[in-house]
Amino acid sequence: MTQRDQMEYDVVIVGGGPAGLSAAIRLKQLAAQQQRDISVCLLEKGAEVGAHIFSGAVIDPIALSELIPEWQSKNAPVSNKVTQDHFCWLTETGNYTIPEKLLPPLMNNHGNFIVSLGQVCRWLASEAEHLGVDQFPGFNAVDIIYADDGRVKGVITGDMGIARDGTPKSAFSPGIELIAKYTLIAEGTRGSLTKKLEQQFNLRTNAEPQKYGLGFKEIWQIEPQQHQLGKIMHTLGWPLDKDTGGGGFIYHLEGNKLAVGLVVHLNYQNPYLNPFEEFQRFKTHPMIKPLLENGQRLAYGARAINEGGLQSLPELVFPGGALIGCSAGFVNVPRIKGSHNAMKSGMLAAESILEALGNDEPAILNSYPEKIRQSWLWKDLYAARNVKPAMSKWGSLGGLIYSSVDLWFHSLGINLPWTLKHGKADHESLIPLKQAKPIHYLPPDRRITFDRLSSIYLSKISHEENQPVHLHLNDANIPIEHNLQIYGAPEQRYCPAGVYEIIKKDNGDALQINAANCIHCKACDIKDPLQNITWTPPEAGSGPYYEAM
Repeated sequence: MTQRDQMEYDVVIVGGGPAGLSAAIRLKQLAAQQQRDISVCLLEKGAEVGAHIFSGAVIDPIALSELIPEWQSKNAPVSNKVTQDHFCWLTETGNYTIPEKLLPPLMNNHGNFIVSLGQVCRWLASEAEHLGVDQFPGFNAVDIIYADDGRVKGVITGDMGIARDGTPKSAFSPGIELIAKYTLIAEGTRGSLTKKLEQQFNLRTNAEPQKYGLGFKEIWQIEPQQHQLGKIMHTLGWPLDKDTGGGGFIYHLEGNKLAVGLVVHLNYQNPYLNPFEEFQRFKTHPMIKPLLENGQRLAYGARAINEGGLQSLPELVFPGGALIGCSAGFVNVPRIKGSHNAMKSGMLAAESILEALGNDEPAILNSYPEKIRQSWLWKDLYAARNVKPAMSKWGSLGGLIYSSVDLWFHSLGINLPWTLKHGKADHESLIPLKQAKPIHYLPPDRRITFDRLSSIYLSKISHEENQPVHLHLNDANIPIEHNLQIYGAPEQRYCPAGVYEIIKKDNGDALQINAANCIHCKACDIKDPLQNITWTPPEAGSGPYYEAM
């Protein structure tokens, strides 16, 4: 049995995103106010805090203002205020702008800011450091430690220096046991520890299936005459068909830069559909292509997004800790925002922990979900609860019409008395290949549209080749005997990084896993029809390196 060092803390936080950092900062703020000494440790699997952060992102500053009221004087990287806010329905050759007066107030972005969420997290990390939070970037949490009574009492970090065949290399270093009175899980969408905890404590018993989107984003340097600082645009419609949900975004950043992206809902039915290629098509629209002409593509990334909303929230607490941020699923789909809710959830969990640490024995953090229900976070999600299921049920256009009515009623103080259900999970939605209509995608022109391999190069991806494959198949026969035969190997298409590839061998077809390509989007873990693929963290520090995504 591997001998591991132990470190003890009052609180261990897994994940250096908005939720985890906000929880760490709030814990230290409250401890200082109460003149208490609280030890806090934060783990981040990326090479540094912010390296794996990927988001649009237009943020509502409400949570930031609560957490650090003086954020502007402290030079937070939050300065590009939204100046123009447009919402369009795209056809293949045209577009229809929906008048701002017709949009529900919840979807208004005035007063919000266009940011690099990665840069915001780096700034939050510096604030946490000043408050005395121990931060360990380049350390992933791979397993849960349980006490004799079944309570969570910490996590184990991943071993370093393991060869692909599972044997220790010369630089082998065993992981560390981090023991805590309370453990907060803030590892983002579809986290590996979250899945274990949901199963261990039956946290999803009373929840609808979580729903997901796969978000793509590129950063472009564009010509000055095409740039309008602070302008944002959201789109529905083309290139996605009536049965495929999703939408695009275009954000004008500082320095004549542009963020362009597309979210494809992962409950799509057609196994021929390739979300990466849909994003490339999106950029060729007559409204978008002129913005990118003569520009330079600087960065690329993709990431799964929680979309289930209120109905899909699991139980938020378990003995010894809680789920916060996207580990729980606090994204507001119509607002296309989750950062403010993630931050608020971390702050409220911190408040519950400070209350509980006064007890002689660790208690379940029951005050945390109650604080959530009494906060503006809950009101934010409650107002939007019917949008995602409406779009799944009636398509993008029908869902838009219903959602607009629902949101307008809510803004007028009229709460419709029903909550729509999601129904089946995203991995259950594919139809057999023989029932589907083929989709023809044009080859990349290498000016506006590109292939996946040149794209992941821009994500500055780094994986040590000689390490265990972190994408596990429960049954090695399923990709060929089931997925290939029925759906034409959809993992070749839904992966935005070319990880999965059907190759010919002497004894027939085989699935090749190019694990070094993985950009940690989790789409495979979500969309695989029989849930045969399990994503686990690779050696810490591996993966993409997003400088300003």
